[in-house]
Amino acid sequence: MLRHRDFRRFFIGQSASMLGDQFSDVAIPLAAILLLGAGSVELGLLTALGLLPSIFLSLPAGSLIDRTGRRREWMLTADAARALAIVSLPVTFFLGALNLMHFYFVALIVGAFDVVFFVAYQPLLVSMVRGRDYLAANSLLSGSRAITHVVGLSAAGALVAALTAPVALLINAFSFVLSGVQLARIRPVEAPPAGAEESRLRAGLHWILGNHVVKCLLLSSAVVNLFAYMGTAILILYATRTLGLGPALIGAVFGVGALGGVAGAATFGMMQKRLGLGRSAAAGALTLAGGLAVYPMALGGQHQAAGIMLIGALVSTVGIVWADIALGAVLAQEVPDALRARVGGAYRTINYGVRPVGAVLGGLLGAATDLRTTLALSALGAISGAALRLRQPIRHLKLADPT
Repeated sequence: MLRHRDFRRFFIGQSASMLGDQFSDVAIPLAAILLLGAGSVELGLLTALGLLPSIFLSLPAGSLIDRTGRRREWMLTADAARALAIVSLPVTFFLGALNLMHFYFVALIVGAFDVVFFVAYQPLLVSMVRGRDYLAANSLLSGSRAITHVVGLSAAGALVAALTAPVALLINAFSFVLSGVQLARIRPVEAPPAGAEESRLRAGLHWILGNHVVKCLLLSSAVVNLFAYMGTAILILYATRTLGLGPALIGAVFGVGALGGVAGAATFGMMQKRLGLGRSAAAGALTLAGGLAVYPMALGGQHQAAGIMLIGALVSTVGIVWADIALGAVLAQEVPDALRARVGGAYRTINYGVRPVGAVLGGLLGAATDLRTTLALSALGAISGAALRLRQPIRHLKLADPT
């Protein structure tokens, strides 16, 4: 796939963009803490503002992008907007005018254009690669995502420490500029825009409800995410208070654990050939849920508990990547070109909408019972959601022949 000129440029650009996403997750909160002394309440609001656009803008963004077409141009706009928003933070800092309201505004803008970028992402990728090539392309991109997850999270903290937060934010903004430069160099043949009647806001959701395969996948994804985020909300607290792990050891566990995503990307193609696309989608979700089930089993001294946590992190990230690649392949072959952005927007609205609900439930349940019990219930719920993929609409699904 990397011999394909447009895809190669797209791959380089997306790797830079994904690195920027991971970098932002650490650099922006760290900058708020170090530059303005933000506390837990302020950081909670900052995180919430970054998530809100995924819930409220995904459907409108999908409708707008399908109606106007020009997916590449929308992604270019998103890269430019995110770069400018992040650059504004160090600029106002050096001018002596930085405040928390500015951080909140940047979180909202970056979150909103993240939605625009990723709703346009899959339709543009499908316009470049089809059939079995899509599986290879998506595996490469998923592997890159796993690597940038490790590098981005680690490098952000190191660069903030070494170069100060404002300089680190400038480097963060440059990653989006590099993504935009590569996008500007590709010339894919995109699907024509949908007509005004065809681009109705709820058309993507209506299509999902009428397609048994995608509807079943969405139900499974929503249940898995609801319960997985119950655990995610308290996982760091569990590692520190219940297991007594220090920050460095926790960082090492989840940093090394993210490498499971690389293994997932490298092995998905082989698994898909043996099991088929539908069973591979089920295997990914079940592996993710199985990794979550390892966390409450962490016992013993610090290093033994950290080792068990590491196994859970590795297994769950393998499952995440398998599930993501399979989902992308299913959507690529099932969804009509004219509906891709709206279906992606509808899927994202529900898939992301349950996450904050799960996080709140996890916090409440952890306070009412204990953290280990909450993690066990989180894993059981995720397993039940993953098991939905063993149903008939998905189980026998095959990868379509190249077109």
